[in-house]
Amino acid sequence: MRLYSVVIPVYNRPEEVRELLTSLLDQTFKNFEVLIIEDGSTNKCDQVVEEFNHQLNIRYYFKENSGQGFTRNYGFKKAKGDYLIVFDSDCLIPNHYFQTVDDFLEVNSIDAFGGPDSAHPSFNTLQKAISYSMTSPFTTGGIRGNKKHVGKFHPRSFNMGISRKVFEETGGYRLTRMGEDIEFSIRVINAGFKTGLIESAYVYHKRRTSISQFYKQLHFFGRARVNVNRFFPGEMKLIHLLPAVFTLGFIGWLSTYLWSDLLFKIGGLTISFFFLAILIHSSLKTKNIAVGFASICTAFVQLFAYGMGLITEKISPRGNQPFAQK
Repeated sequence: MRLYSVVIPVYNRPEEVRELLTSLLDQTFKNFEVLIIEDGSTNKCDQVVEEFNHQLNIRYYFKENSGQGFTRNYGFKKAKGDYLIVFDSDCLIPNHYFQTVDDFLEVNSIDAFGGPDSAHPSFNTLQKAISYSMTSPFTTGGIRGNKKHVGKFHPRSFNMGISRKVFEETGGYRLTRMGEDIEFSIRVINAGFKTGLIESAYVYHKRRTSISQFYKQLHFFGRARVNVNRFFPGEMKLIHLLPAVFTLGFIGWLSTYLWSDLLFKIGGLTISFFFLAILIHSSLKTKNIAVGFASICTAFVQLFAYGMGLITEKISPRGNQPFAQK
C-alpha cells in the first residue's frame, strides 16, 4: 500500500490548520502522514497540532522563515512517503481525496499530479465568487482544473502530488515564492516526467477573504508569471497576456470619456455585455444570484490586479533578472 506524505507549509495561520486537519480526520483512505512545517511564524500552530497527535500520523517542525517553496523542500526531506502531496493551509480536503488519488495511480502511471479547487457549501458569498472567478472561462480561459487547457498540465502547489523520484531528481523548488510552483512544474515536465490532472481529486480552497487581500494576491500572481518567463522564455502564452489587455483596455476606455463620447459609450456597452455574461454564468453554475453579482466584482479585481502585476513587473528595473532564485 502506498504511503502518502502531506506537506503543509504554514505562516501565522493556526485556525486554518485546525480546519484542514479536521478535514483529514474523515479520509476513507488512511495510509498517509502529515507534516506541518511552520515557516518562522510568530502566531504558531504547535498547540493546534498537538490536538491531533492521537488522531493523525502527524509531525510538527519549526524553522526560520524562508518562504513557501523552500519550506516545502524542508518537508520533502523529512517525509517518508512514496508520494509527496502539498496542500495550502487554507484548503479543506474532501473525505474521498486520498482514495481517489490512490485508485487513479493504480491504473495510471504518472509522476506528478494535481487536482482542481472548488467552493465548499459553507463558504460565504465572497469566497464562492472568488472560487468562481479563479476557475471561470471568462477570467482564466478554464485552464485551472480542466483537461482542455492549453499545453501540458502544470500542477499547482495548493493541490499537488509528486513521486519521491521527482523530488530526488529535480531537487524540488528553486524559487521560494514569485511563481515557484509554475517554475517547478515546468522543470518536472522538461525532465521527462509525466504529469496529469485527477479531476475528482479536488480540494475546497478558501483563498483570500477580502477584496483587498484578493487584489494583492492576484497582483502578485501577475508579477510571478513574468518572473517565470525569465527562467523559461516562451512560457508567457497569449492567454496569460489577456488580463494585461483587459487592464490597458479598461484604462483606455476611461480616458475616452474626455475626448470621445461615442467610443466611451461603445466601450461601456462592451464591458457591460462581458460582465452580464459573467453574472449569468456564475449564477447558473453556483445556483446563487448573489454569488453571480459578487462574481462581477471578483472577476474585475482578478483581471485588473493580475494585469497590473504583469505590467509593472515587466517594466521593473530588474529587467530579465529572476526573483528569489536559490
